[in-house]
Amino acid sequence: MGKKKITGMVYTNNERITHLVIPFIYLLMLSGLSSVSSAFSQPNLQGTDNPGSRTLKQEDPPVHEVHCSRERSRAAWNIIDQYLMPFVEKEKYQLSSQCRLNASNDLFRDQEEHKIHYDANEWRCGYCKKIFRAEKYLDQHFDNRHSNLLNSNGKCLADVCGALHCDLMMDSKPRKSKCNPAAAAKNRHLCESIADSCFPVNQGHSATRLHDLFLRQFCDAHTCSGGKKPFSRGGRKHTNVFYLAISILTMMLLPIFYLIVYLYQREMRKGTQELKRISKIGRKTKPS
Repeated sequence: MGKKKITGMVYTNNERITHLVIPFIYLLMLSGLSSVSSAFSQPNLQGTDNPGSRTLKQEDPPVHEVHCSRERSRAAWNIIDQYLMPFVEKEKYQLSSQCRLNASNDLFRDQEEHKIHYDANEWRCGYCKKIFRAEKYLDQHFDNRHSNLLNSNGKCLADVCGALHCDLMMDSKPRKSKCNPAAAAKNRHLCESIADSCFPVNQGHSATRLHDLFLRQFCDAHTCSGGKKPFSRGGRKHTNVFYLAISILTMMLLPIFYLIVYLYQREMRKGTQELKRISKIGRKTKPS
């Protein structure tokens, strides 16, 4: 009986030890397998062999893949807005979607319209409301944070800069350089092709007039013979802020000026009447 009890106790202790050791070994095996699997899957997470990673990169392309100058595109749009659109609006003409100058074809148009300019040193992002001290920093912010908001169907407006004389708009001081006949002929051909696509002469009188204006406004200056300057038909008239402020100030001060003149004349009349009254009294008091 004693041996059975002892044997029973030994068997019970072994059983307890077995129940404790086996789960521990099982956990060690699981942890080892997980570390090995993570080691093998780590290269795939870096996107070298995982097709899913390549797909993700294609859907969210890096910034450097946008090969379009934002600055030159902005200059091209400013020229269109200042020297072409006033005449288009006057004719009540609608640019077709095939026209490269249509705002819907501008790669950066939506981002440019989300710029809020408060003063010279404060630019605000219209998407996330962040503030920047210069426009170039806001442009970098758009490239880094909001590149997904570019017009996916848009085209680079800087490609038509040669036809629109962007260099003349961007240069604060005109540069004197020797005219290149080949470059002038190329830009003139591009300019005329834009006129044909945006203002087909078979689309009515408005299109014909705008076609002729576009040639005079932009294309005729693409020559080395000289004598013709771009934007010869003029552009949008901007109200001068200084003269506007002077006009408002004059309108405010003019009533005050007339009030002062009126009060001065009234006091002068009162003074004259008082002098007359005094002189009359003096005459009456003189002895006969």
